[in-house]
Amino acid sequence: MAGCGSGSSCDSGSCGSVDAKIAQQDMAISSSLDRIKNKVLVMSGKGGVGKSTVSVNMALGLANRGYKVGLMDVDLHGPDVCRMLNLTSRLMDADVKKDGLLPPMQVGENLKVISLEYMMEDRDAPVIWRGPMKVQAIRQFIADMDWGDLDYLIIDAPPGTGDEPLTVAQTISDACAVVVTTPQQVALADVRKSLNFCKQLEMDVVGIVENMSGFVCPKCSETVEIFKSGGGQEIADDFNLRFLGKVPLDPRVVIGGDDGTPFLSSDSDSPATKAFQGVVSMVEQVLSKKKVELPMADMGSSCGCGGKCNPDTCDC
Repeated sequence: MAGCGSGSSCDSGSCGSVDAKIAQQDMAISSSLDRIKNKVLVMSGKGGVGKSTVSVNMALGLANRGYKVGLMDVDLHGPDVCRMLNLTSRLMDADVKKDGLLPPMQVGENLKVISLEYMMEDRDAPVIWRGPMKVQAIRQFIADMDWGDLDYLIIDAPPGTGDEPLTVAQTISDACAVVVTTPQQVALADVRKSLNFCKQLEMDVVGIVENMSGFVCPKCSETVEIFKSGGGQEIADDFNLRFLGKVPLDPRVVIGGDDGTPFLSSDSDSPATKAFQGVVSMVEQVLSKKKVELPMADMGSSCGCGGKCNPDTCDC
């Protein structure tokens, strides 16, 4: 813990109390994250590619499969998750638990949700914050909420590589990313920045989703490629990453988002819902393989590392 030297700006000794609070919050964050198996940051290089739609429907899709899921909206300047799920409850009306943790919003039995709008008295008020305020808000989302035991925490980030995704990456060391793009080259150019962000921060990328890949006609259900197609597969190949799938446009996606009844995770029989269920299955399959396998010692060996000693690291 840093001390307060004489002549410093914290001669009152307040630095110590601040450091203690940060250390206490670090412990709360660690305690919360230890109970969450998979943390998935959904990000994009630019806005308007349907990243929040993917986040919300991925969380619902996993919850519908029986998993315990959390959805954390860290798009602090433009939170949309509450509206997309028709959640109107407010934190000020909720009961605080005896351990001091705050209850997230609940959707069905398996989905917990937190968004800045949950904490705002006026949801139309602008959030005029600089970096430190945003960092602290995200840390509080993790430390102060009663997430409990989760199979998945889906994190909806704003577009780009700024404070919010950086804070998630630095706070949640084992987070992995799902990157959303649309097929056109302008979007793909920005996605490369997101992928290089993950590379620089050593964050695993689960794969790439190509959203708005064609348009589903509401009359004949045929798909027309009005925004091109194949860009997501192309960039996945360039970066040697998994391609999770192409999700076509469907007018019902927009209607469902506005009405608070997300469409892609529904039971509707359409090319868009079928494609999105394939994306969810791919995420489920990839993350189910991320298990730690510990080497077992050979029964006939007295060596704790299984009889394959490395003289530089083994003290057997």
